[in-house]
Amino acid sequence: MSELAVEAIGALAYGEALELQEKRVEALRSGAGSEVLLLLEHPPVITLGRGGRLENVLAPAATLEAAGIPIHRVSRGGDVTYHGPGQLVGYLIVDLERRGAPDVGRFLRGIEAGLIESLARVGVPAHARAAMTGVFLGQDPGPGSTPRKLASIGVGLRGWITWHGFALNVTTDLEAFRAIVPCGLRDVAMTSVAEALGEGSPRDLDRLVRDAVSAVFARRFGPISPETDQTHLGPIS
Repeated sequence: MSELAVEAIGALAYGEALELQEKRVEALRSGAGSEVLLLLEHPPVITLGRGGRLENVLAPAATLEAAGIPIHRVSRGGDVTYHGPGQLVGYLIVDLERRGAPDVGRFLRGIEAGLIESLARVGVPAHARAAMTGVFLGQDPGPGSTPRKLASIGVGLRGWITWHGFALNVTTDLEAFRAIVPCGLRDVAMTSVAEALGEGSPRDLDRLVRDAVSAVFARRFGPISPETDQTHLGPIS
């Protein structure tokens, strides 16, 4: 039986979050730890995935340095992304082989489904696109339209143990994405839950995300024991 613990960490520097994930992955591999969803928020940072191209960072290095925005090259899938205040970040440390589902595509679709379900509960319609990993606002606009992206997803694997995860823009300053070509996609516009609703963070969105992602993994990736519901991030500012 697999148990997915949930830890609400709050604000944490990106480098510290990487170290924490490394420790949790190794603990799970050794049998000393459990599967976990880490929920947190980062100070401003830009990350490049395994296939990320530095030319997709548009802001000059001197500008980023002056603003205190570091760049990290990391071992997740995907290109370049931005993390910052007002963004709900979730890192999933899960053993897909132990769950009998060693399928990365299925894992990514599960994350998308959980986010879409939680957004629907606060009145934000969203969808996944066949050709692009992530979660997008509204219905698929079809050819010729500009998709508006709410959440980016990029994962890494150690054996069949996952790490990294998703970043959902809640009240994120969307101007920050001008420093990059988000996910290397020039025909996609970044948006946020607050922009979609015309207001700030919906109450309990973090709990809804936690519950929906956990429920999807219970349905699609084997049993997850009931969570004790003792963690809560509070509203993303």
